[in-house]
Amino acid sequence: MASTISVEFCGEWFRVGEGQELTIGREADLTIDEDNPFLHRRFLTIVQVDAMWWLVNIGSRLSATITDGTGSLQAWLAPGARIPLVFDITRVVFTAGPTTYDLSVHADSPEFARIAGPDDPVGETTVGSVQLTASQKLLILALAEPMLSREGSGMSSVPTSAQASTRLGWPLTKFNRKLDNVCDKLDRLGVRGLRGGPGKLASNRRARLVEHAVFSRLVTTEDLPLLDQVHDADED
Repeated sequence: MASTISVEFCGEWFRVGEGQELTIGREADLTIDEDNPFLHRRFLTIVQVDAMWWLVNIGSRLSATITDGTGSLQAWLAPGARIPLVFDITRVVFTAGPTTYDLSVHADSPEFARIAGPDDPVGETTVGSVQLTASQKLLILALAEPMLSREGSGMSSVPTSAQASTRLGWPLTKFNRKLDNVCDKLDRLGVRGLRGGPGKLASNRRARLVEHAVFSRLVTTEDLPLLDQVHDADED
C-alpha cells in the first residue's frame, strides 16, 4: 500500500498521497487563515523525497515548533529547514502576529514509534529538567490559558502582557520582570526563540514561551484551576 500522510486542522482532514505535495499557509493547499497578513502565503510544505516524508519551512520569517505528540521530543523548524515526518503523529505549532496555530500530521506507516514503559511517563525528561517557582508557573498558565482551554487543533490568541497581568492580579511591572526571568531561565537551558540577539529578549517571546510550555507539558489543562485560586507565590 502506498504511504500517505494526513493533516488535521480545526477538525478538517487533508490527505497527501504518495508523490503529492501539500502547502500550508495563508494562500495554499491548506489555507490556515487568509485574513492574517503576518502569515506567509506559503509557509510550510509536506513533500515526499525518496519514500521519506518531510516537513519543510519555505517561509522567510516565521519558525515552527515540532513535537512527536507526547512532548518528549521537540524541534525548532527555522526558515529553510526541514524535518522528517517519522512519527505516527507530529504536532506543529507556530505564531503569526497575534495568533498561534497548531495542527497535527498523521503518518499511516510511521518510520519510528516511541514506546513508553511504566517507568517512562510522558514528558518526564523535559519537565524534570526545568524547576519553576509557583509564580513562574502561574505566569506561563496565564499566557497559555487560551491554547490549553481549546480542544483539538486550531488557532488561539496569546494574551498581551497587560491582559495576563490583569488575569493574575499583578502589576504590569511585576509581570514583565517575571517574564524576563522565566525566559532567561529557559534560554539558559537551550530553549530556542526566546532571544532576539545577544543580551536581548525576543519581541515574540510570549508566543514562543507558550509554544514550548504547552508542547513540553510544563503546563497542562489540569493546571488551569490554579489561575482561579489565591496564591502566595514564591518570589523568583
